Amino acid sequence: MENILSIDPKNETVGTVHGHLLSAISPRPIAFASTVDAQGRPNLSPFSFFNVFGANPPIVIFSPARRVRGNTTKHTLENAKEVDEVVINIVNYDMVQQMSLSSTEYAEGVNEFEKAGLTMLKSDLVKPFRVAESPVQLECKVKQIVETGTEGGAGNLIICEVVKIHINKNVLDKNGSIDQHKIDTVARMGGNWYSRANMGMFEVEKPLRTLGIGVDNLPQTIRESKILTGNDLGRLGNVETLPTKELIEDYIIKNSLGEFVKNATVEDLHKQAKQHLDNNNTTNAWYILLAK
Repeated sequence: MENILSIDPKNETVGTVHGHLLSAISPRPIAFASTVDAQGRPNLSPFSFFNVFGANPPIVIFSPARRVRGNTTKHTLENAKEVDEVVINIVNYDMVQQMSLSSTEYAEGVNEFEKAGLTMLKSDLVKPFRVAESPVQLECKVKQIVETGTEGGAGNLIICEVVKIHINKNVLDKNGSIDQHKIDTVARMGGNWYSRANMGMFEVEKPLRTLGIGVDNLPQTIRESKILTGNDLGRLGNVETLPTKELIEDYIIKNSLGEFVKNATVEDLHKQAKQHLDNNNTTNAWYILLAK
């Protein structure tokens, strides 16, 4: 057929095959995997090669694939080999920006819970921590790791048995079942695209390839804001550096905001910044937040 693009994976680059597969096989649920290394240091990272494969025993599988560029493995995989336990946290819309920020390639030993501004919750039966903000948390024992190859892009299937399930009661219906509208899960698609289960598609920019400063490096007044949400903090934490004083002053003058800034309370500044964040303009939000 003339209107069909047919591809032989053996004759294409891994990057091309990878891109087509991720765009075509979607939306994909997200395993927000929490692990610890042999020293007990926590790690948190999302994976969209993930699903449930049985209920008796309850089995879930996710795959921290080898990186296409560089053919290196991820800390999650190394941790699962050292400590055969993992917590898989389900991602909903309220935490998607923080989840995305955690996928930044931070150095070994960096705590992504802190970088993403998420709360570590002690598990009952396994060593890795749960994400308190997640609507459903699955404590798991690793049964087997299957390596599908040794080249960049190869999968590493981490087969897990769920040993305890934690569900936020706020997502339950009157019968005690998970309400699909209330849980508000998100799923991964191709490129920068995600799907919101109860509304449809939306876009989340990928974290910087360089290191975002992280939520833990935001000023305390911003981290503890009553106006800014977790998603807002995730966006603010995904910048490499803060704007200079000169850039901020130039923005204030050009937009005739001097009088507003002079009389504004911290709450006023946060409300104004949130409007910019809601319009996906993180730079202007930072100008406002740092105007005083």
